[in-house]
Amino acid sequence: MKILIAGGGIVGLATAWNLTLRHPDDEVIVLEKEAAVCAHQTGRNSGVLHSGLVYKPGSARAKLARTGIRRMVEFCQENNVAHSICGMLVVASTDEQIARLPAMQERGTANGLSGLRILKPEQMREVEPHVGGRAALQVPEEGIVDYRSVCKVLAQKIGASATSRVVCNAKIESLRRVSGEWIAETTAGEFRGDALVNCTGLFADRTARMAGEQRATRIVPFRGEYYKLRPEREFLVRGLIYPVADPRFPFLGVHMTRMVTAGREGVEAGPNAVLALAREGYKKTDINFFDMLDAVTYSGTWRFLFKYPRMCFQEMRRSFSTRLFIESAQTLIPELRFDDLQTSGSGVRAQALSPEGSLVEDFEFQVSNRAVHVINAPSPAATASLAIGDVIVDKLEEAVS
Repeated sequence: MKILIAGGGIVGLATAWNLTLRHPDDEVIVLEKEAAVCAHQTGRNSGVLHSGLVYKPGSARAKLARTGIRRMVEFCQENNVAHSICGMLVVASTDEQIARLPAMQERGTANGLSGLRILKPEQMREVEPHVGGRAALQVPEEGIVDYRSVCKVLAQKIGASATSRVVCNAKIESLRRVSGEWIAETTAGEFRGDALVNCTGLFADRTARMAGEQRATRIVPFRGEYYKLRPEREFLVRGLIYPVADPRFPFLGVHMTRMVTAGREGVEAGPNAVLALAREGYKKTDINFFDMLDAVTYSGTWRFLFKYPRMCFQEMRRSFSTRLFIESAQTLIPELRFDDLQTSGSGVRAQALSPEGSLVEDFEFQVSNRAVHVINAPSPAATASLAIGDVIVDKLEEAVS
């Protein structure tokens, strides 16, 4: 059987690799529109290995995070990919946040995490000497990894198989199904397959529509902007430092991350979360009028904005004000000074929104016509990618049986 996989991010590559392991005689072709793999979400995320602390117990996110982080760590160990289980502190600065820590600990324990402890200030300083806050939840199993290197190794493994390959500069311009066969017209030519897997991330809903599916939900892009600590101030952060998230809002808030990704070593602060005016809009000035029209004409976008007006306004202000960004970071590291941070990169998160304006919080797949469409793959998709790849192969096997 010949299988086409649209998208060379970490989920598409993990799916392809799982297929080559499970069905070594099948031909797997990964179609990536850019000149190299992992050019967008995968290559621009914060590099965190999520242990599954905050996800709803029993959800696919919780289960796949636990399975996925174990598999990802094993993969990195076997393939000499830079990673570290450095641990995380979730910092509480107010009475309200302190009151949330026991429930967070219970949820993490229900998800299978071990070693969770609520720390007092003096205990916090033993882990992170420069951290602020009045209490914290210690999460020993959280880590960091170089996802770009993970993707590079996966692409090499796929290319080393006898029948499969990754084709770059192959932007899909049309998809059609003729006589039981999928035909993808791309900028690199025509490709045919008996089955299709759509892992196009920021464009997953449009790729599904191109394949004849209805868009029940829509991808709305949120840009996350990062700052980086100056090298002489990196000693302020040892591992991962997160704030206690406000359960009323859908985003985590500014956090501190020690990086191991090649070319991004050091400590990053961020990201924030602002509505992007282009699905690949990494700068404030990036505008794609089709993407913008697609978002602003969608009822879910406006209902989301009306549901969280204060949060959206604060995120937008913080996007344009370094001072406000630093003030948020100072709740975690009080010693931060204005000149400690310098502008770093940004990423765009592919977030599926329902017509009612709610974030689609779990993984979402559409399966039909010998095709699997990964419509929503929120965090911890990168951490869990190897496990998600197995799930996708299971669904594909059912779809073609």
